[in-house]
Amino acid sequence: MSAELDLLRRTLGEAAALHERVRLADLQPVLDAASAIVDALRGGGTLLLFGNGGSAADAQHVAAELVGRFQRERRALAAVALTTDTSVLTSLGNDYAFDRVFARQIDAIGRAGDVAFGISTSGRSPNVLAGLAAARAGRLRTVALTGRDGGEVGRAADIHVNVPADSTARVQEVHRTLLHAMCDLIERAFVDAAD
Repeated sequence: MSAELDLLRRTLGEAAALHERVRLADLQPVLDAASAIVDALRGGGTLLLFGNGGSAADAQHVAAELVGRFQRERRALAAVALTTDTSVLTSLGNDYAFDRVFARQIDAIGRAGDVAFGISTSGRSPNVLAGLAAARAGRLRTVALTGRDGGEVGRAADIHVNVPADSTARVQEVHRTLLHAMCDLIERAFVDAAD
C-alpha cells in the first residue's frame, strides 16, 4: 500500500471513529440547540452565527441553508453569519480590536429572543467568547459548538455542543455533520408546521 493511500485510509478511519464516538455520546445538547433556534425563528427572531476560519465558513454555510433551503421547500428562515461583511469586520478590528468584531455586531443587531451561535474548534477564541458575552448581556439565547474540552467558549453558552477531540480537522468534520443534522431538525419543524 502506498503512503498516500495509507494516509487517506487513516484520515477516513479517524473521521469515522470520531463520528461514531459522538453518535454514541449524549446528543441532547444538539436537540436543545435546534429547539432553541426553532423557538427563536417562530417568535420572529434571528439566528446570528459566528466563528473564525473554517468555523466562519461553517457559520456562513448554515446561514445559507436556512435562508435558502437545506433539503425541503419552506419559508425562508432568518439567519445571518456575522463573518461576511468585510467592511464591518475590518473597521471593527481597526477601530476597536479583533476581539470585538462579533460582540459589536451583536450589540448592533441582536435582539432579546434571538440566538447567538458561536463556533470555536479550540473553545478558546476570544472574539467568539466576547460575542457570547455580548449576547448574554442582550438577553439572546447562546449556543456554542466547540472542540477539545469546550474551553471558556463552551462554559459561556446556555447550550454547549462539544466534539471532544484535539484535531482541528476532525472536529470540523464532525461539526459539519452536526450542523447539517441541526439544519434538518430546524427545517422539519417548519415544513411539518406547514402540513
